[in-house]
Amino acid sequence: MAEDKIRTNKQAAAEFLQLVVAGRIDEAYRAHVNMGGKHHNPFFAAGFPALLEAMKDDQSRSPDKKLTVKNILGDDDLVAVHSHLAFRPGDPGMATVHLFRFGQGKITEMWDCGMPIPPDSPNADGAF
Repeated sequence: MAEDKIRTNKQAAAEFLQLVVAGRIDEAYRAHVNMGGKHHNPFFAAGFPALLEAMKDDQSRSPDKKLTVKNILGDDDLVAVHSHLAFRPGDPGMATVHLFRFGQGKITEMWDCGMPIPPDSPNADGAF
């Protein structure tokens, strides 16, 4: 039973991110977010309503974003999604990690961090 819950949460986390990047932000929040929860992005006001509006603003500025999920890890009510986010074609983009806490099938808490990928990285192994 616990493995089914973890698998469901992992799918929900990935779907949430894909919907957001596709510009279907309201749908992503309706389906996957407990709006009474909280996020920890220090660049935006507290609360999921503020983050939803920030995501809409970002979508209007970067409508050609692409997110490629690389790894998803689940542990009890936590899911971590490691992904490659590019803001436009040809952009090296960022390596990102979103950490979600789930409660009753919805995202109740979220953390995120990102690292720009330099176009001239000396690392032959790449960011992924």
